[in-house]
Amino acid sequence: MERRSLGQGLAALALAQAIAPELAAQSGGGEGWVTSWAGPVQGPYPVGNPSAQPDQSFIFPNPAEGARDQTLRLVVRPSIWGRRARLRFSNAFGTRPLVLDGVHVGLQLGGAALLPGSNRPVRFGGTDGVTVPPGGQAWSDPVDLPFAAEPDSPLLMGRKLAVSFHVATASGPMTWHAKALQTSYATGPGTGSKGAEEGEGSFPFPTASWFFLDAVDMAAPAGTPVIVGFGDSITDGTASTMNGDDRWPDVLARRLNATMGNRVAVVNSGIGGNQVVGPAQYGPERPFPGGPSALARLERDVISLSGVTTVVWLEGTNDFSRNGNASFEAVRDGMREGVRRLRERIPGLRVVGATVTSALGSTSAAHGHAEQDEKRKALNAFIREGGLFDAVVDFDRATLDPGTGGLKREMVPDSTTGGPGDKLHPNRAGYLAMGYAIEPAAVLPVRR
Repeated sequence: MERRSLGQGLAALALAQAIAPELAAQSGGGEGWVTSWAGPVQGPYPVGNPSAQPDQSFIFPNPAEGARDQTLRLVVRPSIWGRRARLRFSNAFGTRPLVLDGVHVGLQLGGAALLPGSNRPVRFGGTDGVTVPPGGQAWSDPVDLPFAAEPDSPLLMGRKLAVSFHVATASGPMTWHAKALQTSYATGPGTGSKGAEEGEGSFPFPTASWFFLDAVDMAAPAGTPVIVGFGDSITDGTASTMNGDDRWPDVLARRLNATMGNRVAVVNSGIGGNQVVGPAQYGPERPFPGGPSALARLERDVISLSGVTTVVWLEGTNDFSRNGNASFEAVRDGMREGVRRLRERIPGLRVVGATVTSALGSTSAAHGHAEQDEKRKALNAFIREGGLFDAVVDFDRATLDPGTGGLKREMVPDSTTGGPGDKLHPNRAGYLAMGYAIEPAAVLPVRR
């Protein structure tokens, strides 16, 4: 991989260095909103597929009542920085109004502690709170980030935001993103509003999931590329490293940032267990661990994000599992429909197809059987040769052991919790190979 990636890396460097000044020139000095982080929602809690989840009974003793008079401090890593940010909160799968106040955003120091002096209050229509109706969402007002006054500073790259908010009344069923692979923090029920505090003393309880927050925008030069990774657990990052930020979209982001600096965003819209066309119905009363189908969530998790220029779609494994039992034709047609809708709603969008990695021999009861692999191969042939996509990323080639038909041996052991791995989800080595299999020319806007 190293020998092959050297030539690719030199080509990528030349391409990215050529594109970066052109993108800056296209901006004309203007700014707009671009999505810098996303946490696609599902729910209600606890239906989902979290990884390395601590005991949540101290935070949410009654899932039906949800959060109650307590503060969550969610840690997220922006892909791109700006002098101003705005936040989107979702109550997509709630059945009661979600009442939030005491919202703050600051720079994480470590754990639940913030860099002293960085915490800033967040307003909604000029007030310090917002009520999000069931099924709804709400954007905050723009908030200045003094610690990001020089957003191009390399010292900001990889730093993390802490978004704190008080859930004032019992939320009821909670909209969440189960598989954060990032430790966030919470107070206990009935402890009040603590988001203004920069210390960690009020936040004893950890969580490996995100709740209610589903997007962070940054003000950035107009024309800044925003690349969305859209898919299932292999985009969400199962078996990568907890708090390691080494999912394949993270690897891609670092590669592009290394040559383009703070001029491109890569955001992750994967949900563990997601399917292209299933389930047929989804909602608070009919939840499913993998979230709503890709087609059902396309609007919220891709189209409505700010400034999207490219989508990389990796999906199909779960449709072909014993949980999905979908035909190749159904998934093929679902992808055709999804791409049609994407191009219709986002003119000029670049849609990249990613080949599906092998699950052959998986220890998961739902995966690894021969029929699943035959459908996977048929879908990959369609992705490579069907002419639907603007470009193709060959993740299958990057991870496949031709001798066994499964994942390469070094890509199997679980990086998150240790253990032998499931022969379904690539580990850190696998995600690294996937991130390096993406040519920058495939995902960056085409120069006109």
